[in-house]
Amino acid sequence: MDWSYVIINAIVLACIYGTLAIGVSITWSSLGLINMSFGFIFSFAGYGAWLAAQHISHNGIVILASGVLTGALGGVIVCALAFIPLHDKPNFTIRGMIATLAISLFGTQALLWYFGPRVKNIPPVFGYGSIKVFGSTMTYDKVGAVVTSILMLTAVLLWMKSSRRGLEIRAMMQNPHAASIVGIGVRRTGFYVMAITGGLAGLASVLLSQTYYLQAFGGITPMIKGLSVALCGGLGSVTGVVIAAVILGINEAMTSRFWGGQYVLITQFGLIILILLIRPRGIAGILDKAREA
Repeated sequence: MDWSYVIINAIVLACIYGTLAIGVSITWSSLGLINMSFGFIFSFAGYGAWLAAQHISHNGIVILASGVLTGALGGVIVCALAFIPLHDKPNFTIRGMIATLAISLFGTQALLWYFGPRVKNIPPVFGYGSIKVFGSTMTYDKVGAVVTSILMLTAVLLWMKSSRRGLEIRAMMQNPHAASIVGIGVRRTGFYVMAITGGLAGLASVLLSQTYYLQAFGGITPMIKGLSVALCGGLGSVTGVVIAAVILGINEAMTSRFWGGQYVLITQFGLIILILLIRPRGIAGILDKAREA
């Protein structure tokens, strides 16, 4: 059994799905919105990166930037259509979830109509080649996925801690009602949150496209896994999401290695159910109990 291969795959998957899950967690904790349109934003950003590769340049930085910017644009569109009209209405959580799901279904069908059913292939962002890590071969796309995810998440978290807009988002995450009382604009902050989390989805799309082909419905499974990681880690807890991403990344890598990829979702949801039965708030609840001890 090549454990180094499993560990490397687990780290790569944890970085990609963790990027998506942190976006889900930030959206929920700051806006109270469960964004079911992440699958559409994921695919939308992937096609944006593909168009940039076709018409602008095959340069990896250009492709990555195009994916992130297209994802941010997708987040802004969803914010304008789902969050702004509904955020002050009764039962916003349910209404917002239904609205973003409707946007996802409509947007995905629009992508399918415009780009067709054939899969697309985004050129290698990090070039060809490999390095040896713990005696196992790690290709440049995996190295790039890990490094880029960590750098992007670090930049976002540092921005949220040091900039005025970032502090407004953190205030919304801690107490939305108090934040609105002191003059923090909910609508303006909503656009910032959705642009940032859309950009994270765009980054994840480009990174995952180095392994899988791009297609209109290709964002559904990553969205499910991102939501799963966010629920398992505890909505609103960045630390919990990071730990959950590592755990579920290891689960996916080991399941694929031993039984095959078709059993990944079965073992993943079984593990999530087990964690939520033990602590309904997920890993965040376990961390809270450890702090109280």
